[in-house]
Amino acid sequence: MNHSFIKTKPDSHFPIQNLPYGIFQKRGHSPRVGTAIGNYVLDLSVIDEAGLFDGTGAERKEIFSDSSLNSFMALGRPVWAAVRSKLQYLLNADTPDLRDNEELRTKAFHLMADVQMLLPAEIGDYTDFYASKEHATNVGTMFRGKDQALMPNWTHLPVGYHGRASSIVPSGTPVRRPLGQRKPQDSEYPVFGPSIQLDFELEMGWFIGPGNNLGEPIPVNKAEDHVFGLVLVNDWSARDIQAWEYQPLGPFLAKNFATSISPWVVPLEALEPFRVAGPKQEPKPLPYLQQTKDGAFNINLEVYLTPENQEEATKITKTNFNYMYWSIAQQVAHHTITGCNMRPGDMHASGTISGPDRAERGSLLELTWRGAQPLRLNGGGERCWVEDGDTITINGWCQGDGYRIGFGEVSGKVLPAVSITDILDAEKMEI
Repeated sequence: MNHSFIKTKPDSHFPIQNLPYGIFQKRGHSPRVGTAIGNYVLDLSVIDEAGLFDGTGAERKEIFSDSSLNSFMALGRPVWAAVRSKLQYLLNADTPDLRDNEELRTKAFHLMADVQMLLPAEIGDYTDFYASKEHATNVGTMFRGKDQALMPNWTHLPVGYHGRASSIVPSGTPVRRPLGQRKPQDSEYPVFGPSIQLDFELEMGWFIGPGNNLGEPIPVNKAEDHVFGLVLVNDWSARDIQAWEYQPLGPFLAKNFATSISPWVVPLEALEPFRVAGPKQEPKPLPYLQQTKDGAFNINLEVYLTPENQEEATKITKTNFNYMYWSIAQQVAHHTITGCNMRPGDMHASGTISGPDRAERGSLLELTWRGAQPLRLNGGGERCWVEDGDTITINGWCQGDGYRIGFGEVSGKVLPAVSITDILDAEKMEI
């Protein structure tokens, strides 16, 4: 097995087999592109300045001094592969170039605890899919009954909608409870106020590298060449606001206030050993959606809820990305079949990931069955929905032989809603 001179434990998310990319910032310095190895961030701009990326196709372009991964993403898979191969060579325990150069090591390596992780990309467009059959079935059963759980189109195409890119935030960013309209069942008219059914959604996202020209679809079996890497996603959702607003056009305010993502982008190449077959698709997809190789990945996913002023977290979900009915490639191919053009840094998300068992459901909507079956917390108390002060943490990893390919975590603490009185007073002052 490949070993690095940077020591990592078997349960570390960032061994030499991973090497995810992210944007980090050290106090007093500008943002830079880095890769994670053990408990360290390796500054790739320093490696490039030292001439160690020569021959990769990424050298001396200053892309590793950027405040986003967009320029690197745009270079395409051959360059990504060359850079990754060079990094694995440089970090190998038997390679002296970096290992024995103390001055270069001191300049290039930073403890993770000493840096701030930022958004990995300038995200131009964000599309959220609805690709878990178990999730779609659960939600449909709640709202339409078991016999009409899935809409007629669901097994024929990956359902999706265009989300809000401006409110995508990195892990650790607090999330304020949204205000909006909701309609109580016993009321003729809607009321306005804070959402009382705030939920998380366990998802995974991926970033687009090279895009496609307007009018030129991406074929399903070439779609992964356009995918740079994956992140964890919590696509926060205000269920009560959504229930009132979503007909006829779908999610709007219920989803636009925050989407949290993990800061490290795991390359698709690092996930190759964990590629598996996804669920059997019946009926057989139309030809433009027929993928010739396995399109799923065996990624373990967990969600924890920690109430405010409590140290003990409760694991409320454990599921797997391999349950996804529609693959990444199928979602990209469907998105572009109209000729829609993708651009470097665009982000897609899978939609809520749920498995067949109750403990594998990827949202409180499903776990509590719309609030009817509250969850018990380890420290006492229960939850139907996310409350103010709660922190939701998602982590994920692939388990190899003696190592893990991890995504780190994405977490967010819920803050109380903005005061309605303050909003109305401010409006009076403007008038």
